[in-house]
Amino acid sequence: MDAVNDAANPSAEPAPGPRSADPAGDPGHSENPAAESEQTAGRERPVGGNRLYPRVTSFRARRGAVSPTRQDAWDRVWPVIGKDVSDEKLDADAWFGRSAPLIIEIGCGTGTATAAMAQAEPEFNLIGIEVYKPGLAQLVQRVEREGIDNLRLLRGDAVDVLENMIAPESLTGVRVFFPDPWPKARHHKRRLLQPETFALIASRLIPGGVLHVATDHADYAEWIGLYGNAEPQLIGMNEPTGGDPDAYRNKAPIGFERPITKFENKGLRAGSAITEFIWGKIES
Repeated sequence: MDAVNDAANPSAEPAPGPRSADPAGDPGHSENPAAESEQTAGRERPVGGNRLYPRVTSFRARRGAVSPTRQDAWDRVWPVIGKDVSDEKLDADAWFGRSAPLIIEIGCGTGTATAAMAQAEPEFNLIGIEVYKPGLAQLVQRVEREGIDNLRLLRGDAVDVLENMIAPESLTGVRVFFPDPWPKARHHKRRLLQPETFALIASRLIPGGVLHVATDHADYAEWIGLYGNAEPQLIGMNEPTGGDPDAYRNKAPIGFERPITKFENKGLRAGSAITEFIWGKIES
């Protein structure tokens, strides 16, 4: 896909992009609000705590302001297209008002790429998962303005969503673009993509379903490749996963393309190397 504008208007916040834009060595600070949802992975939910911020041992809640205009859009649209994380199994067909293959994006941030994919893929139902309300509010406003009707949003921790809301073998695709690398060795346990998370994601994919991951952090890329390739439910579909993309591209249930935001292009011009991993759920 071509580059897409990171902002729907001049005052919009930056869209998610390469993690190289984040200050190195400061896991509590993020220029990319999309990281907020994935930063919560692997931590315990506090007893009696707020479900929206379930694993607080390494999560720093951001309190960015929501403009009055976006709050108005939120009040109108969120009750229709948004839900908070819960223990209730998701009935996607009822929520979208149609039956279509379902794709989840973990850490959709302000939704620049999310909205572009939804518009380019009208045959799919797409769900973005995020905890950062100002980012979600920007995306909600765009959904209303541009009439995007195949996109829904879940506010909460992605692991919590996958464990408690998503039925096994119900997803055609899962996308994880530029998760926080947590570069310091002592913080690696906070990374989203652990062996257990790969197993959980694979269990939610239909046979033949696709997991698409992208990172611009070399050490995290090695980590992702190691644990993703070790997951027995997954088979590589592109070079970094040991597969041949030409053998899978035309028969995979979702495309391998993704939109490149202007924020990401800035990182590419600065020399960031993007590694993309594409796996398929083994068909029995």
